[in-house]
Amino acid sequence: MRAPIIGAVAAAVVRAGFTAVRFNFRGVGESTGTHDRGVGEVSDVATVAGFITDGGEPLVGVVGWSFGAAVSLRWQAQTHSEVPYVGIAPPVDSPLTPALPEPDDLAPARRHFIVGERDQFVEVAALEGYALSIGASIDVFPGSDHFFVFRHEKLADVVVDFLDYDE
Repeated sequence: MRAPIIGAVAAAVVRAGFTAVRFNFRGVGESTGTHDRGVGEVSDVATVAGFITDGGEPLVGVVGWSFGAAVSLRWQAQTHSEVPYVGIAPPVDSPLTPALPEPDDLAPARRHFIVGERDQFVEVAALEGYALSIGASIDVFPGSDHFFVFRHEKLADVVVDFLDYDE
């Protein structure tokens, strides 16, 4: 929740006129619960999405980074959500992160991935292949790693541009 990437994205989203909600998954920071390796955390995403919509706000998009990106996409698969999605560097195959959903489990939706060319945890070619399999677009940031050091504002601008899309 307090990662610089997430802070930059939230600030940019708010500047663009949207509401942003950041949260820690169960067992992280001061949150209650126990880490569940991405299984129970899907309900954390559902709870936050419900909090937003129950409050009368439309859910205009879901954005996650790394573990959060993988869990958010799993939430989309389980709920068949069609809300726009931005996944920042979700590992395609990692023992520390839940597997990304099968393409057939996802409802049609606008989806976009962002990954650093030198990401230490995400194989760029694997994410490009996965993006193609689900009809998602992808940006590969030259020279960036998993943490997008000195590129947070540019990354946040890409997220806002994607969410602020008018057909």
